[in-house]
Amino acid sequence: MASQTLTRERAINPYDVSADALYTEDTWREPFAVLRKEMPVSWRPESPFGAYWSAVTHETIQEIELMPDVFSSSWKLGNITIAESINEAEFPNFIAQDPPIHTAQRKVIAPAFSPGQMIKLEAQVRGRAKMLFDVLPIGETFDWVEQLAIPQTLGMLCSLFDFPFEEWRDLKRWSDYGSGVSADNLTPEYRAEWMKQMGEMLARFDRELDARRGLPPTDDLLSRMVHSEAMGNLPALERLANIALLIVAGNDTTRNSIAGLVEALTLYPEQLDKLRADPTLSANAAQEIIRWQTPVTHMRRTATRDVEVGGQHIREGEKIVMWYISGNRDESVFPNAEQFDVTRENARRHIGFGHGIHRCVGARLAEVQIAAVIDEIVERGLRPVMAGKPDRLASPFLHGFNAMPVRLERN
Repeated sequence: MASQTLTRERAINPYDVSADALYTEDTWREPFAVLRKEMPVSWRPESPFGAYWSAVTHETIQEIELMPDVFSSSWKLGNITIAESINEAEFPNFIAQDPPIHTAQRKVIAPAFSPGQMIKLEAQVRGRAKMLFDVLPIGETFDWVEQLAIPQTLGMLCSLFDFPFEEWRDLKRWSDYGSGVSADNLTPEYRAEWMKQMGEMLARFDRELDARRGLPPTDDLLSRMVHSEAMGNLPALERLANIALLIVAGNDTTRNSIAGLVEALTLYPEQLDKLRADPTLSANAAQEIIRWQTPVTHMRRTATRDVEVGGQHIREGEKIVMWYISGNRDESVFPNAEQFDVTRENARRHIGFGHGIHRCVGARLAEVQIAAVIDEIVERGLRPVMAGKPDRLASPFLHGFNAMPVRLERN
């Protein structure tokens, strides 16, 4: 719990853990290990995104997440990422809101992932996974991201939206721009292209939303939005922000976990043997890869008042970045945290999808998609192996891959 005595001297973070290079070069582990040991909460006075606090342990991240009144998600105070705004534009989606707005809008989306809906969705997930694995080449190198991870996750996103699958490449492009937190993207040229892409996305989805207004309500996410009191008459900017959120959250995180699965199985091949010996481990393995990969590197909050966390005095208005990628490597919670272990007893304690009121509303669908891929690998007697160096995302926000050369072997 936060102490009553506010420490005035700041622990200065010697590392800018927002640097793209840490993630493209896969060298992020050591800086975070040092910070977890020496300064669970620390101040970085300079970065391309301005000054920021870092919270790097499982405990401090959960503490912050459980105080939404003190650590705000509101777009009015900043943003949910380390960047102050999305390309200097306000982006008021429902996770960038505080209660009661966040609560009301989340309730519109949450029923799409109810137990009853998940029964229907799981059948679709497994059918899609089987279809995709049927056509993957055996013994040849191919791009796992392009041929499996993307069509698996975007196919399900199209189903959730009741959106034409043949337009999936548009969804991917808009998703990439919607999540484009990177120092390289802080240029006028990128911002102009971002505005163009977001405008195209809004125009396309407005046609879908308008078509649903005169129809009876259905289960798809767009219908749920237009037929709800909380989201039925949002202004253009809020429509844009919420659609972008659903696109990014609905495919990027799961896509990068599915890609990370191959890296994990390549580094720890004995884990596939464990899955073959006990196929019921696939659900736990899905939790473990979310922990191990951590597809969302961080989330950010803004202090609404002076407060102490981790022995550090956070001033009102300052931003604190919760580095999920570090919390999921916290050895005090996850022994041998760097090891990918499909039998890990507390894999479900990961914070890969956040914690508290902002925990990912579609987490269950992500878990089912990852488990379905694992089941296909095991049932078909396949062993996916990285066949070259992957192309990693240049971003301190999403932790994943642009491309990954993979070879499927039968053994």
